[in-house]
Amino acid sequence: MIQLGTTIAAIATAIVPEQGSIGIVRLSGPEAVAIAQRIFRGRKDRAWSSHQVLYGHVVDPNSQTVIDEVLLLPMLAPRSYTKEDVVELHCHGGLMPVQQVLQLCLSQGAKLAQPGEFTLRAVLNGRLELTQAESIADLVGAKSPQAAQMALAGLQGKLAQPIRQIRAQCLDLLAEIEARLDFADDLPPLAEAGIHTALNQLLEELEIILSTANRGELLRTGLKVAIVGRPNVGKSSLLNAWSRTDRAIVTDLPGTTRDVVESSLVVGGIPIQVLDTAGMRDTEDQVEKIGVERSRQAASQADLVLFVLDAQAGWTEGDQAIYEPLKSRPLLLVINKIDLATPDLTPILEQFPCHVKTAAAQGTGITELEQAILEQVHQGQVTAANLDIAINQRQGATLTQAWQSLKQVQQAIAEQLPLDFWTIDLRAAITALGEVTGEELTESMLARIFSQFCIGK
Repeated sequence: MIQLGTTIAAIATAIVPEQGSIGIVRLSGPEAVAIAQRIFRGRKDRAWSSHQVLYGHVVDPNSQTVIDEVLLLPMLAPRSYTKEDVVELHCHGGLMPVQQVLQLCLSQGAKLAQPGEFTLRAVLNGRLELTQAESIADLVGAKSPQAAQMALAGLQGKLAQPIRQIRAQCLDLLAEIEARLDFADDLPPLAEAGIHTALNQLLEELEIILSTANRGELLRTGLKVAIVGRPNVGKSSLLNAWSRTDRAIVTDLPGTTRDVVESSLVVGGIPIQVLDTAGMRDTEDQVEKIGVERSRQAASQADLVLFVLDAQAGWTEGDQAIYEPLKSRPLLLVINKIDLATPDLTPILEQFPCHVKTAAAQGTGITELEQAILEQVHQGQVTAANLDIAINQRQGATLTQAWQSLKQVQQAIAEQLPLDFWTIDLRAAITALGEVTGEELTESMLARIFSQFCIGK
């Protein structure tokens, strides 16, 4: 378990050699100010006031060697991220300056922070709720503006608030039921119909929140889309037109793409990892054969397959051979080279109601392609899209436990079981709801959550 009362230090910014202009070393704990005062040399006439920036140098107190020119920002308790004394040393970026300043802090008595320990201290000290802490991790890792907005909504308490309200209502129900157990002779009989109605409402509210799980997963991890088809149907041209880059080599020779080419895009707020695969065909070329096998693996693991058809050639035996193992997968037919089309495509269009027409070499049809992808996503995976909150996997599993416990309370009522049985499941629901917001904390739960954080956060 994290021990409050110690002083921790860590680098709070990403360190990239020759690229970072600023690097921050953060201290938090009762000795943060004392450690900083031992290694910082600034103007002697400047007092150390909370949230006031000081200019000076970090100096090794033993050798008097100047380590770096820095800005120092003290943030004294309780007006800090952790509600402890916090000091930030804003150093020159890069690899060596911040590493040297950090090592100096450690030599003066600070301990290296564990992953997420600053945020964990903020939770333990009452500065943040657990859902807010998890939203910080989502905000740092956001891959799209919409994902960032979703995380910011969680940071502002929009996720914790409805869950706290549900938990408070469960506590009221528990108090009402337990009162009948303790003072049965002094109170009127329990209104079972009212309890049942209240439980129905709570279950509906939980279901609304649980319905955001898929949306949250999409915004956090994104969608994996594989572009597949025969050689020379325009897969690489489609990727280049879509990503507006020349990621893939485009020639008239079949088999040019020998391996999977990746590109990252954001469509409708959803991060998308696009995989341009090698053309699938029987070949004796060992290198191309490996590429074809990797293409099949990519298609089998993708969330959505874009099946590219050459409109000029129409549907061929080669297309049918590729389609057969993929027909059970989520699939969108992309009829490419539509500007060169000569065969009658009506039978194909009737077979694939989900299709889009493109001329990738001319860059046309890309907007329609994106719209078709979003339609498939919204039809099959995303619900409650009007909400600005979305739960993560841990929250979803815990809220599901709460939902199941409330359903068991309803079952106990229906089976006319004693009130003691009602309270057992109601307490289980209250505990699960508290684990989401952090009102019920366990060491193993905190360790699991904060192990996913970076050290400086």
